[in-house]
Formats: sequence, C-alpha cells, structure tokens
Amino acid sequence: MDVSNFAVAIEHLPPGYAIYGALFSGVQNAKFLQEQLVARNPAFEYALVDAATVVSRTHLLAAVFRAVVMHRAGTLKTPNVHSETVLSLSPSLNIAEAYRRYGISGETRNILVVKILLDSASATPVWEHLMANVEGTAVPLSNTQALAQCTDLVKVRKYYKLNGVASLTKGTEEAQRKEAEVLVLGAMALRGL
Repeated sequence: MDVSNFAVAIEHLPPGYAIYGALFSGVQNAKFLQEQLVARNPAFEYALVDAATVVSRTHLLAAVFRAVVMHRAGTLKTPNVHSETVLSLSPSLNIAEAYRRYGISGETRNILVVKILLDSASATPVWEHLMANVEGTAVPLSNTQALAQCTDLVKVRKYYKLNGVASLTKGTEEAQRKEAEVLVLGAMALRGL
C-alpha cells in the first residue's frame, strides 16, 4: 500500500474535509501508539481503532462521518475530531467506555487508522509519519476481506448488546456479518436517544 490508496471517499462529506485511512495488521508497537494518544502528542492525532470491534468499512465510515459533522457544528464531546470518531463507534455516551472498547490497547494487533484533514492539507506527510511509527503491515480500507478477518463478532455482539439476537447465530458468517452491520449502525444512530 502507498499514499495513493490512503484517501477515503465519503459521500455527502461537508466541504473542507478530507478523510484518509488504512488498516495496519500485525502491529507490534500498539503500547507505544496508545501512550502517544494518552499523552495527547499532537503528532499522533489520529483515530486509532481496534479493528476487532468494527464489522465493516461502512461501520467505520459512519463513525467518521458523524465525528466530522459534529466537528463542523462545534458540538464535539471529546477533545478533537479523531477522538470523537472513536466515541461515535459507541452505542452509549460514556466516553471512557468508548475509548476502552473501541480504541486501541497495548495488546491490539490490528489497528484502523483514520486521519481527518482539511482539503488543502497534504496526506503525504501523514502517510510518511504512519509508515515511520506504526510497526505493522498497511492494508487499504477498501480490502474488505482483510477487515473481516480482523473482526471479532463475539466482541461486537457483546459491546453492542446483540447477544440475544437470533439472526446473528444463523446462516453463513458473511450473512451474520451483514446482519450485525445493520444492527450496529442502528445502535450508533440511536445513541443518546
């Protein structure tokens, strides 16, 4: 993967924003990355998401879209648009719980990285920074098979309170994943109501 595969298109994105993202698999330095986030190191201002908690690219991009809209409206509940992306994955408004469940930990091995920039900002320095600081293999977000291999459906069912949903135990894994995606997106949309 190179910087040309780093850009992510999101329909109806408010003007002035550009989204970049990648899946890093087999990450060896998640503890270091988490420490940078906790220290609020501005060089590491990214949304770093545990890929095990994301069922699809659409799931991740829905959270990104929500964070961008909140940023544009000036209604962030967290310090920046990147941390808001992590919160937006959660079906609850508990920020600490969202960071703990959807953010990375020192043991995370598959990390989704999202960078939200203003349209005029160049993605090349961001890409170079990631390549120099993330010890893992970069995979484009468009590679849905790679993302599916990272997803832990047991964890997803637990975090979104879907354990009693019968349709998530029937059919192929692909069918279960599609059904989980619909339910997860619904839970995200209903957050706080």
